[in-house]
Amino acid sequence: MIEEPRDARLPAPHVARERIQLVDARNRPCGSAWRAEMRRFRFWHRATYVVVVNARGELCVQRRTLTKEVFPGGLDLAAGGVVGAGEAVHLAARRELEEELGIRGATLVPAGGFVHARGGNHIFGSLYRVEHDGPLTLQAEEVAEAFWLPPAEALALAEVTPDTRQAVEVLRDAGLLGAAS
Repeated sequence: MIEEPRDARLPAPHVARERIQLVDARNRPCGSAWRAEMRRFRFWHRATYVVVVNARGELCVQRRTLTKEVFPGGLDLAAGGVVGAGEAVHLAARRELEEELGIRGATLVPAGGFVHARGGNHIFGSLYRVEHDGPLTLQAEEVAEAFWLPPAEALALAEVTPDTRQAVEVLRDAGLLGAAS
């Protein structure tokens, strides 16, 4: 499945000029590339997914801004993003959580990983879970709004990005989605 061309009515995407850690088809580091090159050539890379759950067991759902380079205006069920060149995965997860939602100092619980190879994306996803009931501070460049939904309702939304849907399904299938007792 190839990602559909971008709607010409949307604002121009913001593509950060940053080096991304590339990996081979077995998730072994094999160099780096600029983000635009990684997208253009559909290189294998790493990304982090931090599923934020509140005490009621609801997921934090984020609406992507219209200037996101992929899935503009879509819904994310996890905070996260690509791992920078030479960056440790857990540090990338913490950085993305702080940047996107303003959550600092939370305990990241590793929850495994998954491979997402659809729509021209070739991702080794590192999955984390975090509990948070405090305030959110949204990154205006990336997150238009955030709200909380029960997992089943969040997964039923049509606009959910395929990779974050897969991340939440992995957590659900492992029995790691509900709030802690």
